[in-house]
Amino acid sequence: MAPASTDALFEEFKLGALTLPNRIVMAPMTRNFAPAGVPGADVADYYRRRAEAGVGLILTEGTYIAHPSAGRAMAVPRFQAGACMDGWARIADGVHSAGGRIFPQLWHVGLCGRPLGPGVDGSVKLRGPSGLWADGAEENGPLSQTEIEDIIAGYGVSAALALEYGFDGIEIHAAHGYFIDQFFWPRTNRRDDKYGGDWAGRTRFGAEVIAECRRATKPDFPICARVSQWKMGDMKAKLVTSPDEFGEFLAPLSDAGADMFHCSTLKFWEPEFEGSDLNLAGWAKKLTGKPTISVGSVNGNTGTEPEGVVDNAGDAAAMIGRGEFDLIAVGRALIANPEWAEITRRGGFDELVPFDNDDCNARLF
Repeated sequence: MAPASTDALFEEFKLGALTLPNRIVMAPMTRNFAPAGVPGADVADYYRRRAEAGVGLILTEGTYIAHPSAGRAMAVPRFQAGACMDGWARIADGVHSAGGRIFPQLWHVGLCGRPLGPGVDGSVKLRGPSGLWADGAEENGPLSQTEIEDIIAGYGVSAALALEYGFDGIEIHAAHGYFIDQFFWPRTNRRDDKYGGDWAGRTRFGAEVIAECRRATKPDFPICARVSQWKMGDMKAKLVTSPDEFGEFLAPLSDAGADMFHCSTLKFWEPEFEGSDLNLAGWAKKLTGKPTISVGSVNGNTGTEPEGVVDNAGDAAAMIGRGEFDLIAVGRALIANPEWAEITRRGGFDELVPFDNDDCNARLF
């Protein structure tokens, strides 16, 4: 049987005024290769190499926003004024010179940070909406209104820097149990003020972050919001259980100014709700009318598939061709295979190597 066509992956896509050369996105992947939060020449080479091989849109690894509580891992890159922005300017220039587009992923980990140990700044006071970790442990108490406003402002500062330093848009990390997602999730949001309770309350913070990023940039500067069901530490978590509830969740974020949704799943081919073949990204597109990115085990596995490289890029292309979602993000396969896009274009599936934690560092750059 002939392999499924991947032609749809290589069609242009317009996101407002921004034209992407194809439908392939590099997924954001935390790597801890930025000493003191400053990305160096090696990081610039890493991203440029993927763009040179045909990745249309690069979503950077998570970058700590301009707020002291954003995270405490000392080798996670920061997106705030200073030396780190000189590094990011080189990265954006390199990707653009290779014909790609690039968004930084703006990140605040909240009460989902690393335990204390090597490479961790123990002086950082981690914060969460109700001062609750996912397991119910308490730390530092609920956020005050002033703290909430300061953190929202930090997102705006980082968004403005992205525009100033030549990035093509931003992605706001509102998934995986991190800070914004902690407002969405009843397990970590027990607030009884305007930021808690029903969906209108629990999405208010995320909507205010998006609105502030819009205010700090310009009307046609693309803003992507990343959302998920699963959480760090609870891969089976369900934030929503029906299309109606998902629509109620997404509407405030869409109305606040999100131009696109990046819907993080473990396996892109799996339907999200009973009675429909649509995955999470498919439902987000249907419910909001906004473009969506799907992601989850392209050419890889989550430990439940056979070892090796899974031939499923054609399946993603078919779903794009049917209009279910618009872009597909590729993660670990792009670490293992920096030329993944070009290899896939020429039908060289047999050339791909599987991701392997033991030797991935040799392929990071």
